[in-house]
Amino acid sequence: MIVITTPTGDIGRQVVDRLLDAGEAVRAIVRDPSRLPKHVRANAEIVQGSHGDADTIAKALEGADRMFWLVPPAGFRDAGDARHYYLDFTRHTAQEAAKRNVRMVGVTSLGRGYQDKAGLLSAALAMDEMIEASGVPYRALALPFFMENLLRQAQGIKERKTITMANAADRPLLTVATQDVADAAAALLLDTSWSGQTRVPLVGPDKLTPDAMADVISQTLGHTVRYHQVPLADFRATMVQRGASPALAQDMADMVRAQNEGIYDVETREAGSTTATGFRRWCRDILGPAVRA
Repeated sequence: MIVITTPTGDIGRQVVDRLLDAGEAVRAIVRDPSRLPKHVRANAEIVQGSHGDADTIAKALEGADRMFWLVPPAGFRDAGDARHYYLDFTRHTAQEAAKRNVRMVGVTSLGRGYQDKAGLLSAALAMDEMIEASGVPYRALALPFFMENLLRQAQGIKERKTITMANAADRPLLTVATQDVADAAAALLLDTSWSGQTRVPLVGPDKLTPDAMADVISQTLGHTVRYHQVPLADFRATMVQRGASPALAQDMADMVRAQNEGIYDVETREAGSTTATGFRRWCRDILGPAVRA
C-alpha cells in the first residue's frame, strides 16, 4: 500500500495517476475528498483529514509500506515561521513512518550546504534533517524553482506581456517541471529494492536567466514578453499589502534572495540529475495554452 499526501496538488495528483495506472494500491490523504477526480475516488482508498495530524497519519500508515510526502503551503494570512511550520507538520509522520518502517519519498529543496537564511528553502532542508534523524528509509527529491510557478503569471503575460518577479534578471535560475518530479517520485515508489537515505537532485536541462526565459516565452507566443524585476523590499511589502502574514512575506523574500545568491548551485549534482523537460518544451505544452485560454 502506497500512501499519497497532497493528492490534489500539482505533483501529488500526477503521482496518484502514475501509481494507479501501474496497478498499485493507493491510499490518499485529503481534507476534501470531493476535490479528487472521479477516477481517483473510485480506485484509491481515501483517508479524510490533514497529513499534519497525528491521528490521521497513524490511520493512513496502517498496513502501508511506502509514502509520498509533501508539506502543503501554510495559510497565506496566518503563516508563522516557515521552519517551525515544516517541522511541526512533519514530526508525527517521521516518527510514525520510522516505527512502521515505511519508506518515504519526499519533496524538498535543492541547496543543502547553503549557510544563510533561505526562508521556505531552509525550512524544507531542516525537514530533511528531521526525517533522516528518525532513521526512516528516505529519498529526498531535491528541487529548484518550479516551471509551473510561472502559470500564476499567465494573466499578466496575456494582458501586460510581462513577467514580474524579484529574482535577478541576469542570474541563471535553475528550474524543473512537475511532470518530471512526478515521474521520479512514482519510479521510486514503485521500486521496492532501495533502502537507506539519500538525496535525489532533479534539475531541468536549461540554465536560463529570467530575461532569457522571457525571450523563450516570447518566441513561444509569437510576441514580445519582457521580464520586470522588482526590488526585494517592494516584493515583501506587496505581499503584506495583499494579505500575507509578515512572517510569510519575510520567508518568501529570504527564499528569493537565496535564489539570487545561487543556493541551487551549492549542492552537488550527478549527471543523472538532469530531467527530460526543457523550458522551451514546457512553454509550448503548458504555459502557451494557459496564456491563450
